[in-house]
Amino acid sequence: MSGSSAEGALGSLGSLASAAGHALRGVAAETARSAAHVASYPWELLREQIRPAGPHNRTDALGLTERSVLLSDLRAEGTPVLLVHGLMDNRSVFTAFRAALRGRGFGVVHGMSFSVRTALTGDVRAAAAELAEHVERLRERTGADRVHVVGHSLGGLVARYYVQRLGGDEAVHTLVTVGSPHGGSVAAYLLPTPLARQLQPGSDLLTELAGPAPRCRTRFLVVWSRMDQLVVPRRNARLEHPDLDVDTLELADVGHHSLSVHPTVVRWVAASLTRLDGPRAIRRGHRARRGPMIGCGGTGPAR
Repeated sequence: MSGSSAEGALGSLGSLASAAGHALRGVAAETARSAAHVASYPWELLREQIRPAGPHNRTDALGLTERSVLLSDLRAEGTPVLLVHGLMDNRSVFTAFRAALRGRGFGVVHGMSFSVRTALTGDVRAAAAELAEHVERLRERTGADRVHVVGHSLGGLVARYYVQRLGGDEAVHTLVTVGSPHGGSVAAYLLPTPLARQLQPGSDLLTELAGPAPRCRTRFLVVWSRMDQLVVPRRNARLEHPDLDVDTLELADVGHHSLSVHPTVVRWVAASLTRLDGPRAIRRGHRARRGPMIGCGGTGPAR
């Protein structure tokens, strides 16, 4: 074997070893995250109250320079953040995410839980209607015009339906979806339930969401991973729609449950949420569009 061939072979082996190492670390992190999620699950069954912003945003003790830097983000950080889990999950999936957002200055970070009836029926449209009621209560109690919504897994798809089909784009400034099956998942064929049929690629629900949404005012932040074991094929966690304002964070070696606590995800989402008027939103002018509508597609939900 020539020197160049040997070097090429060694380089290939090194690349394979590096990829395997990343995959093993991802699997280990996902296993640890799943164990922690199971342990914290019972504690999150208690209903969380909507709390006003705490004292961590007070500026009277700061110097002039520090105060000016902090005040530049207070308008963004004063926007409530609503965390939405999947229908077969609860708020425990957001334990670390919620703490990180509050630690970064977001005064109201509230995790909702779906009703037992909605969780049992497992219908995306019914869950979206329940989410709409919760958003209105959050806006009323905080006095906020608009909120941010972060949805993990199916929670992101529920929130997307609310935004696109139930007029939620008027109330939701930014929707973050984390590991959500925007294009469906072939894993849904394994379960003979109405919810699983809604999550099958090409279903009536997903076809409805793929329809026109020309006046949608909500900004979308989409997080997906090439190691997501529940969204199959994994690229179906991406959101590709010509009428929606979408920014995407792609990860290579993070499992489905680990996405909601991964440091890269938390940093990217927190930084994006502090920028209320990003360059894409300004260019497309979503926030300038107003007018009565049922959904941003203009046709209302299909029945």
